[in-house]
Amino acid sequence: MAETTRILLADDHALVRRGLRLILDAESDLTVVGEAADGEEAIARIAEGGVDLVILDIAMPRMTGIQAAREISRRSPEVRILILSMYDNEQYFFEALRAGASGYVLKSVADRDLIEACRAAMRGESFLYPGAVTALIRDYLHRDKQGDRLPDSILTPREEQITKLIAEGNTAREIAEALTISVKTVDRHRANILQKLGLKDRLDITRFAIRTGLVEP
Repeated sequence: MAETTRILLADDHALVRRGLRLILDAESDLTVVGEAADGEEAIARIAEGGVDLVILDIAMPRMTGIQAAREISRRSPEVRILILSMYDNEQYFFEALRAGASGYVLKSVADRDLIEACRAAMRGESFLYPGAVTALIRDYLHRDKQGDRLPDSILTPREEQITKLIAEGNTAREIAEALTISVKTVDRHRANILQKLGLKDRLDITRFAIRTGLVEP
């Protein structure tokens, strides 16, 4: 993590971008290095380099924030992602996590939550507003009620270690550096974890990690 987090703001309203920039630039460890009016523009700007974190409005023309998050996660996995939304909506929240976002921030409380969310993302942690936590708990309880329980003792110690790191929001590159192994080895372990547990993606791994106590919700 760089000493100062370089942030790209993507929102189709210039007034919103201006307000967010004022909030972020007031912090010594955060600086806005660019702005974008839609998802495609954000992806192009990130490709130029020099961005550590992108804040994406969920509703933008041409390409939504979630669509952009998917592409950024694929093309630039080292860049952390936050979704900014005016909607306190469980479906949007879960879609944001599936797309690779580290957090979901409501515009109505951005002046209170955005700074904390940025710092959490750069620490490799997820930022969840209270309603999102409630949604996650409700989802876990529903899955348990349906008998959709996941096995919790078939992973090797190394796979458990990598599961925890994935659930904490680390990229394959960061995990490789932390464990002194290659990115290819991390990818192989991740594939084995998904296959063993019958999971599909990072969100499923995070749910498993919380349920089995590898990480706290």
